[in-house]
Amino acid sequence: MSDTQVSSPPAEATDRKAAFAIRAITVDDISEALTVGLRDFRAAPAYGLVFGIACTLFGILFVETVMRSGYDYVVYPAIAGFTFVAPLAAIGLYETSRRLERGDDVSWRAVLTSIFSHGGRELGFMSLVTMFGLLAWVYSAAILYALFFGLQPADAADIIANAVATPRGLAFLLVGNLVGAAMSLVLFSVSVVSYPMLIDRDIDFVTAITTSIQVVSKSPGPLIGWGIFIATMTGIAILPMFLGLVVVLPLLGHASWHLYRRAIVAGKG
Repeated sequence: MSDTQVSSPPAEATDRKAAFAIRAITVDDISEALTVGLRDFRAAPAYGLVFGIACTLFGILFVETVMRSGYDYVVYPAIAGFTFVAPLAAIGLYETSRRLERGDDVSWRAVLTSIFSHGGRELGFMSLVTMFGLLAWVYSAAILYALFFGLQPADAADIIANAVATPRGLAFLLVGNLVGAAMSLVLFSVSVVSYPMLIDRDIDFVTAITTSIQVVSKSPGPLIGWGIFIATMTGIAILPMFLGLVVVLPLLGHASWHLYRRAIVAGKG
């Protein structure tokens, strides 16, 4: 009988398939994630800046397309809803942080090859979920506007005047913000760790979504606060023609990776 040896699977492949457990997140975890995220940005600034610039250009094109459509009343919700695509836009940053953490090669070829070869189809499905959420957000705003003000087109000045100077407009703002907050919570919950998890582990997108929801339900206070922080920082970054995203997106992207690493730990759930 021959002494044939069976080679062990690579350590990375084993890590990707390892069991995991969900850990409660604290405010200190968020603070530490931001600190380490800034360190990653400084360690590999080119990656952060390129992904940030790409997201900025996409944002400008997105809003320009909406404005050219003639539906000015969805420009504001379209801009506000842009925060929903931030996790998708930060995929390259998650992989960069993962490689920095492991001491692996951090090159454009290594980062992009890993994303496409590992995440592949499941990241594609998750991207469809994100884009569907963004479209649902914009369409819900259009439906609410039509319910309160009818289907007559109006320019930006008329929309603002109607929204802030009439009882109907104030009711529209109240209902719109309540609906927006509910949708934001749902979309944040399904994506807060989904993308980093799909980059890091061999799982399907449904498992990533359900795990992400469980993470938020286990630490609702800190993570809702994190979501508000992301929305606030992204909103500020968007104000100067999306240019602030060049810096804000890399910081939040790297920090989100490290927050995921604190929320999902090795072990049995």
